[in-house]
Amino acid sequence: MYLKHFGLREFPFSLTPDTQFFIKIPSHQRALNVLLIGLASGEGFIKIVGEVGTGKTILCRQLMHLLDKSYRTAYIPNPQLSPVQLYMAVADELGVSYSEEANSPRLLREITHQLIQAHENGKRVVLLLDEAQAMTDAGMEALRLLTNLETEKTKLLQVVLFGQPELDKRLEQPSLRQLRQRITFSYPLHPIGRDTLEFYVNHRLMIAGRSGCPLFKSNALKLLRKGSRGIPRLVNILCHKALMVAFGKGDRMITAYHIRCAMRDTQSVTFPIQKLFLSKKILLGALAVSLLIGGALFLQHAIR
Repeated sequence: MYLKHFGLREFPFSLTPDTQFFIKIPSHQRALNVLLIGLASGEGFIKIVGEVGTGKTILCRQLMHLLDKSYRTAYIPNPQLSPVQLYMAVADELGVSYSEEANSPRLLREITHQLIQAHENGKRVVLLLDEAQAMTDAGMEALRLLTNLETEKTKLLQVVLFGQPELDKRLEQPSLRQLRQRITFSYPLHPIGRDTLEFYVNHRLMIAGRSGCPLFKSNALKLLRKGSRGIPRLVNILCHKALMVAFGKGDRMITAYHIRCAMRDTQSVTFPIQKLFLSKKILLGALAVSLLIGGALFLQHAIR
């Protein structure tokens, strides 16, 4: 598509949470520090909360990437499960064999045996749950029971919860107060700050192979901050579409015009775009984005 045109090896603003693009922006670095400190201290529960698109999943994967061989991780991306299903998912991650007819007590016993073996081998087991706000109350209680497993000096299982702000509201329920009291470390993820946005964009471009002069002009970055509200996922979407518009027009630099076109084509943008689209030229640019995206999807389908 536009890779060769802008001197790139790969797409810099893909929505896939690729850890090679992880960047130490202040909020994410502080969250990572909290996670590493919490796990090193052996605490039972750690919680990271952030709005949709703020980078919780890539933070989770970066954490798994950084943990050394003394840790064994189990990752559950969708924990909206019954207690039995949750225990089965944990057992699968830990390599525990079980029969399809296994019930919660039997599964818990088998998991406990595996955790004890890991402890005897000098391994710390960490369970990471993404989208934790989607857990049922019964699932959360089953999760709490898992963390009851401990020796005289240490927990056999540590749990990291990644969730949207709804997770905090869920934990305010009186029925979940026992689990809430076990969360000893917590950190809220924030959007990318105004001073950090340019660094974020240029970092991803550099990792993707871009070299030489900056690709995004200052007016483009300013409008990008307003349109995305600093949410990494929206930043990536708008940048990708702006590159498509520029490529379609043969432009070598990304300006506010290209960002405006991308904003017009992105439903999640809440900036008052009606003030931005007073000219027919801009409307035609937005249409070009739609046509390029449609053409790309058609080509992908044809290749398959």
